[in-house]
Amino acid sequence: MPAQNKTNADKKSACSKAVDYSQAEINKQLTPEDKVELYRQMVRIRKFEQISLKYYNQGVMGGFLHLYIGQEAVAVGTCSLKGDHDHYITTYRDHGHALALGMNMNECMAELFGKATGCSKGKGGSMHFFAPDKNYWGGHGIVGGQTPLGAGLAYGVKYLGHKGSCLCYMGDGAINQGAYHEALNLAGLWDLPVIFIIENNGYSMGTSQKRSSAHPEEGLAARAEGYGIEWDVINGENIYEVRAKTWEAMERAHNESRPTVLEIDTYRYYGHSVADANAKKYRSKEEIERYQREHDPLKIWQNILIEEGHLTEDEAKQIDKEAKEEALASAKFAEESPYPEVADIMDDIYYEVDRGTDKAKHGKYFFND
Repeated sequence: MPAQNKTNADKKSACSKAVDYSQAEINKQLTPEDKVELYRQMVRIRKFEQISLKYYNQGVMGGFLHLYIGQEAVAVGTCSLKGDHDHYITTYRDHGHALALGMNMNECMAELFGKATGCSKGKGGSMHFFAPDKNYWGGHGIVGGQTPLGAGLAYGVKYLGHKGSCLCYMGDGAINQGAYHEALNLAGLWDLPVIFIIENNGYSMGTSQKRSSAHPEEGLAARAEGYGIEWDVINGENIYEVRAKTWEAMERAHNESRPTVLEIDTYRYYGHSVADANAKKYRSKEEIERYQREHDPLKIWQNILIEEGHLTEDEAKQIDKEAKEEALASAKFAEESPYPEVADIMDDIYYEVDRGTDKAKHGKYFFND
């Protein structure tokens, strides 16, 4: 188990430069077209979030909006490794994972607008994107609540004899929830092919990590040692490193049916949610600007592709233009879509009841007489 001390962005970058992750076997398999596609996906996520912020501020969306801007390399890098039997489940900051796994902007934006054409038929909103056909088991609003579900998905993979895994994402604040530790215990005890991914953006809502989480010097992931689980720390602005180290964990899950805890250091440019009025009070304007200037995952990957000769600045501008147009079109689609019917309020609660299966004929459901 590695002993790495990454306490700030500068150390993360220095550590990444010490190893050329572009030469990792999984990354050497990438074609130039694949690499440009990774960039396109990151740009699409950012433009989707920027346009959603615009409309949220206009008051046309209800509920909360947790933006993924600044963390794009984590979702794109990890989701690009998906196999047929790999499953994904995450927290309420779920838009990036959804788009990276192939959900389209229309169904995602319409869900933010609460429209019937949304991925959850307008009933879930920002925190509850789902795509079972893509093995994406959604965003979850309860902090840490998805961690035992992730362990359960991994249990299912193992029970069915599939060579696969479950990647279960959480923020750094979730690592103090009891459910997370219970999930770690079962994962270590039962040899579950689950990969717990801590997207460490440094702040649990508005509380800095140093004030909220007691942990070894090596990082939050080091707590995994108490459960006999392998762990690692990753620089989340380097997509080569994200893919290389996540793939190691997936290989462990696929071939040994063993869990891993990965701590991916990243940063969010906006508040915990758009409703976070103190986003620029618990961290300085200079801190935010430094991350945007020196550690932006899109700029870093763009520069790498230009240096490697796979992308030009004009091509990057075209990708940016196309992504913005796609996001604007999705907002137009959402605006023009109908709201759910009141009569549909009791649908989509229980799978068995909605589909009239044999199981639905037995047992009692709380909303039935």
